[in-house]
Amino acid sequence: MTTEPPVGIHDLTFSTTTLVLTHDELARHTGANPAKYRHGIGQTSISIPTPDEDIVTMAAGAGAPIIERHGKDRIRTLLFATETGIDQSKAAGIYVHQLLGLNRNVRVVELKQACYGATAALQLACALVRTDPTQQVLVLAGDIARYDLDSPGEATQGAAAAAILIAAHPNIAVINAPSGLYTRDVMDFWRPNYRTTPLVNGKKSVDTYLEALTATWHDHETRGGLPLEKLRAICYHQPFTRMAYKAHHHLLKTTGTTPTLHAIEGAVAATTTYNETIGNSYTASLYLALAALLDHDTTLGAETIGLFSYGSGSVAEFLTATIQPGYPTALRTQAHQHAIATRTRITYDTYRQLHTAQLPTDGQKHQIPHQTHGPYRLAGIDAHQRHYEASSPRSLASNSAPSPTPPPNRECHESGGHLLRRDP
Repeated sequence: MTTEPPVGIHDLTFSTTTLVLTHDELARHTGANPAKYRHGIGQTSISIPTPDEDIVTMAAGAGAPIIERHGKDRIRTLLFATETGIDQSKAAGIYVHQLLGLNRNVRVVELKQACYGATAALQLACALVRTDPTQQVLVLAGDIARYDLDSPGEATQGAAAAAILIAAHPNIAVINAPSGLYTRDVMDFWRPNYRTTPLVNGKKSVDTYLEALTATWHDHETRGGLPLEKLRAICYHQPFTRMAYKAHHHLLKTTGTTPTLHAIEGAVAATTTYNETIGNSYTASLYLALAALLDHDTTLGAETIGLFSYGSGSVAEFLTATIQPGYPTALRTQAHQHAIATRTRITYDTYRQLHTAQLPTDGQKHQIPHQTHGPYRLAGIDAHQRHYEASSPRSLASNSAPSPTPPPNRECHESGGHLLRRDP
């Protein structure tokens, strides 16, 4: 009898945007107390894309280091989870496939279910590898969380993409069975096709998140999952990082355990360090939490952790992963910290200009100024077709000549979006 090999996360990394808006800067113009952001929702800054950055450029930027390390010949499937897709028909992953130079004999699919989509992609990827342990699957999760100006959700915006390589005998974590599942039709957060920003019922969304956590935990438990005391830490989906603390408090009560600050912080604090400065990245959020935990703690080998994935509307899953003994050698801690530290700080006025700017929809040829510091960029649109290209670092102050990457948190007062249409 053949023993099925362990399957799970072989590599994990993420990318974010070139720009950052601090919550201190946001508070100065909204009149909010900065403590409301730092302590109330657990956020300190928001990643903001330049006009030539989108989910494709971020996902390709996250995927490139994985291809560089592991090669492309064993990748048979690319799954891209996103809720901010760029086309109603064509999968965004096909653009990434081209940018990364993947082989032609690869299936590419886009998945959507709010913030849960990446976990669906991860489970599908694991199932594919179990059918053929010689293949690998590249899972991408990328989103730009964008809410109406002056709305309650504005402080929880953000942008990032995670790249996850799924393989047999993984270097980082084995994905375990069973998992707990839950679906309920509820209108807590949704975005009709005719809107560029979502509609949100904040209280209902938090309540539904906690309801889904209870239900997935009970399903996981009923199917023979590990008890809570066997889990070293739990990564939660983080629309804002205080949600992770609220969720773990809820789970402790659900399991009959008295919640204490020590227990809650011990389980979730290390998972919040990337999301608190990047903001909400929807599908990527849970996996930024996992990256933060792994980068923070190199003593997790052979430990089992929990992961709770929630997507509004709603679908949720509670799963566990066993961290592999040699995982520190596979981490990309320095690259993650560099991506965050080298973002260029922008003013509130620049942020508002970027927020209202939109790509042209007239079908004419439009070039987009080079502003990203990332390795790929959206170069322009022609005949309603998006054109991407490899990029070299350029200064936001220049739309032509290359210049060195700016120092961390340098302020930028230019939007550089003069070729873009703005909402009235």
